[in-house]
Amino acid sequence: MSEQHPQDGEAGVFRALADPTRRQILEDLRSGELAAGEIAARFSISAPSISRHLGVLKGAGLVAERREGNRILYSLVEDRLATSVGRFLSAVCPEQIVLRHTAWRPGAEPAGTPRADEGRGA
Repeated sequence: MSEQHPQDGEAGVFRALADPTRRQILEDLRSGELAAGEIAARFSISAPSISRHLGVLKGAGLVAERREGNRILYSLVEDRLATSVGRFLSAVCPEQIVLRHTAWRPGAEPAGTPRADEGRGA
């Protein structure tokens, strides 16, 4: 039996996040829960491959599943993702950098990033 270290849980999160397909699945789940078949239909890989990816995400605690009839629905576990990544960032980055970038959203510049028109004489 292998010995578990306290960081193994977070390491599992980062291993899960290392794969682009799994990151895309997490992004797709941001808008709400999806059935396994709906997730698989968004990718050009086999359903068993998607099932393995979902298993890794579930094992890392990043997605939850529930049964509804004969369907398995998956949802994002946002707290787990935020806690793991936040804990890591707090350990390696100065606090002011983490705080400056916490308001960042996809498609937006991180807070504190100068705009292209800033710094020019107006």
